[in-house]
Amino acid sequence: MKVALAQINPTVGDIGGNVDRILDYARRAAAAGADLAVFPELCVCGYPPLDLLENDSFVDSCEAGLARIEAGLPDGLAAIVGSPIRNPTPVGKRIFNAAVLIDDGQRMATIHKALLPTYDVFDEYRYFEPGHERAIVEWRGHRIGLHICEDMWNNEEQADYHLYRENPVDELADLGAEIFINISASPFSLGKHRRRTEVVEEICREHGLPFILVNQVGANTEVVFDGDSRVHAADGSLVRCAPSFEEALIIWDSESGPEKCPAGYAESEELHGALVLGIADYFHKTGAFSKALVGLSGGIDSAVTCALAVDALGSDNVVGVTMPSRYSSEGSISDSRDLAENLGIEFHNIPIEPAVDAFGKMLEPVFHGTQEGIAEENIQARSRGVTLMGISNKFNYLLLSTGNKSEMSVGYATLYGDMSGGLAVLADVYKTQVYDLARYMNEWAGREVIPRSTIDKPPSAELRPDQKDSDSLPEYDVLDAILRQYIEGQRDLRRIVAATGYAENLVEQILNLVDRNEYKRRQAAPGIRVSTKAFGMGRRVPIVMRWSRADAGIKTKVQTG
Repeated sequence: MKVALAQINPTVGDIGGNVDRILDYARRAAAAGADLAVFPELCVCGYPPLDLLENDSFVDSCEAGLARIEAGLPDGLAAIVGSPIRNPTPVGKRIFNAAVLIDDGQRMATIHKALLPTYDVFDEYRYFEPGHERAIVEWRGHRIGLHICEDMWNNEEQADYHLYRENPVDELADLGAEIFINISASPFSLGKHRRRTEVVEEICREHGLPFILVNQVGANTEVVFDGDSRVHAADGSLVRCAPSFEEALIIWDSESGPEKCPAGYAESEELHGALVLGIADYFHKTGAFSKALVGLSGGIDSAVTCALAVDALGSDNVVGVTMPSRYSSEGSISDSRDLAENLGIEFHNIPIEPAVDAFGKMLEPVFHGTQEGIAEENIQARSRGVTLMGISNKFNYLLLSTGNKSEMSVGYATLYGDMSGGLAVLADVYKTQVYDLARYMNEWAGREVIPRSTIDKPPSAELRPDQKDSDSLPEYDVLDAILRQYIEGQRDLRRIVAATGYAENLVEQILNLVDRNEYKRRQAAPGIRVSTKAFGMGRRVPIVMRWSRADAGIKTKVQTG
């Protein structure tokens, strides 16, 4: 059997374009001599389609797309494609998440996804009826255990807890499968390549069967898909693999030997690939913008955001603007200029002092007799936001906001100021990771793209004289360690104190800041998801609440030395 793994990048809702892409890859697969082409989960409509699935005409369009595929496949080539399919019975949700095997112009088999995730970014049970029965797909003398994405993730025999009662993989093996094929739209997060490998290896070793996995690549709004499609031999060894973060067609011949595949990727390399893809697909798939715009402060976050935008879109499609105030250091201005020259982008210097003075005069009758503080600092940030949004509106630019996850966690960002924008590139990247990413990008480029002085200077918002982030926040390695435990680890105060060794009052202060600033994050631009728990669609915390750690009785005294 010769199988083509078609790792494609569908766009949500572009059913005509997605079908064109499927048929194009099918023709390539046939030209390579493949018998079967396998495509990702819900590739006809793109993933995640969300509430588009509640629109009857949308599902009609998916059905029409499937009919086009049936009629347009090359002679001799069969294909497995993912699409929503209507539930013909009067019971249950109105559609299934389905894998459809098409051969000789006909639907030979339709398999319904059994395990419908409802955690993190997933909400599939909102839309789909689960598949209640398992069945082997018999095709050209082969017995295929065909299943969809989540159906393979409940197989860890040694796990202390299983999310679902069913294990579709075991059931398919018991029914006499000779090979497993999984079609997926499995989102990227750091470490996903390793995790995916472990799960598939265990399945292969347990059942002694080869395993084909085809995963979507590309980004749709916040969610990035890394691809990472692969074939594992019956002993679990990885024998064929597609690259991450790009479309690919790879051919596996069951009679051929293994190829060399990467064991894994460095964190900064994965981050770079995911963020560049996230920017590029947001920009190109929306089709709404002429260029990208970045406000350059001379700091590390705006520098990394701008460099990523250039990698994603090219230097001709990125514009940088520095907006100095009376508190901006000369180094911040020169670092912004040097970055723009290193990247070869259009660059503007627009001082904000006239706007800040104008706001000061406007507000003086109301502010008279009060002490200057955060309100005045935020006027500077909002003057920059107004400036950037003015340029964005005038020239149809996509404004990229530059705040990182550490800042967004604790509210160290200004609504309608530095939070302005259409896409928050670093919203799921901690400050310590931003520094690592800057060093990686310089190393990857083989030159100093991000000025060394930008990397070395102490981080500062520069909204008052001699301001440093460390005036109001712990050092970022300390802050990020606490935030990781709370956000990704979802651990409570006591367990964070025990895990980190930091003082209870410090940890509690940070957790309270995270909780109090949910209202800000709810108003932020969508961010590119690269962790297991990003702010946005995958984290649902109420803004209005009165839950207290003290009320829960979990406060504890910790002796620190």
